[in-house]
Amino acid sequence: MSQTTEARIRPFPHPVASPASDEPAAPPESQPEAPSAASSEAPRRRARVLSDAVEAVDVARALAAEFAESAAARDVSRTLPRDEVERLSEEGIYSMTVPAWLGGPDLPPSIVAEVLRILATTDPNIAQIPQSHFVYVNLLRLASSWEQQKALLSQVLGGVRFGNAQSEANSPTLDQIQTRIEADGDSYVITGDKFYCTGALFAEIIPVLARDASGRAFVAYVPRGTEGLTVLDDWAGMGQKTTASGTVRFAGVRVPGHAVVERDWIFAKPQAYGAFAQLLHTAIDTGVARGALTEAVEFVRTRSRPWFEAHVEKAADDPLLVQRVGELEIEVRSSEALTASAGHAVDAALRLQESDDLDERTAAETSIAIAVAKAVADRVSVETASALFEVSGTRSAAESLNLSRHWRNARTHTLHDPVRWKVQHIGRYAIDGTSPPNHGLL
Repeated sequence: MSQTTEARIRPFPHPVASPASDEPAAPPESQPEAPSAASSEAPRRRARVLSDAVEAVDVARALAAEFAESAAARDVSRTLPRDEVERLSEEGIYSMTVPAWLGGPDLPPSIVAEVLRILATTDPNIAQIPQSHFVYVNLLRLASSWEQQKALLSQVLGGVRFGNAQSEANSPTLDQIQTRIEADGDSYVITGDKFYCTGALFAEIIPVLARDASGRAFVAYVPRGTEGLTVLDDWAGMGQKTTASGTVRFAGVRVPGHAVVERDWIFAKPQAYGAFAQLLHTAIDTGVARGALTEAVEFVRTRSRPWFEAHVEKAADDPLLVQRVGELEIEVRSSEALTASAGHAVDAALRLQESDDLDERTAAETSIAIAVAKAVADRVSVETASALFEVSGTRSAAESLNLSRHWRNARTHTLHDPVRWKVQHIGRYAIDGTSPPNHGLL
């Protein structure tokens, strides 16, 4: 590991230290125990530790099949998937990216993306709930001290879940964070309101993004039971209805210095932190597309009537319908292939970033790869979920079937950030090699 990286990840004194220091880090095994950041309310659950990527994918497939049985009913009644999220923890999904030096599986981004893609084929709500958890585990791996990682990620290995309190509904633009963090003695005080807080309602620790008076961005890992922290179930979207992506309020919430990480360090150099987050969103969109097409094909096989001009007995033998399904299959497979390829690019880039060896060109190539995959997945998920009705016919529009959930979920989830800007960055890179912006949405 380079001296620069060693300086970056040393234990933080209070206040949060400057990355300019050359103080070396001690090896993980010699670090003292940091105080636990978990609340006393953290559950005692028996969490499996996955052995490898094959097991992770197998577990995801089994869980997806299990969750499929009640996915439509959960959407209709807006029943929050508390039991299903608990199953993710028990089966080791939440601890997939805990580093090996802490006894974790240390699985790469491409496998995390594949797991979320598989889950999204049957219920993208459940797939989206842990997305931010993995992003904030990644932040710890890239920007925190050994003792912070040991304190927080050991809990994740034991089944603790991170939530998310990043976006704000009332700020002028997405990047103008108004939540404030102020040093006060040996701790920090956080004040502000967050929205779109997917995962927070199911979490034991809620990472919150805030800025200090000088504009520096920090993430504080706040235990759920902390005084002044309120989590509201007030999300009322037309799709992704059971993600509980509502409000989190911080009314003078106090956290110790060891639970705070300066996020700006990530963007001071070339990074793949944003590409990793975007990869997971892309995987969810791709999974929605596959799930919609799977349901459409099953409906055509078992319930659709053939069009009389086709002169066939079964809808599945209508040549024009077969042609359309073939076109959709090509689109979905293209999205899956681009997502997988981008995943491998993120794998390589994050390995380089962790060793402080990621250069601007590799970071740009990675961002463009995931931007391409996201642009395709965005379109394919929405179009396939709509085409479900086109190929299935009038019967599929029955409200009791709730097949509209696929389109509603796709349309809602793809609103996270506009693809039109990704296309702009792709075009500029193709024309004259202009690197995309170094921020968390590429």
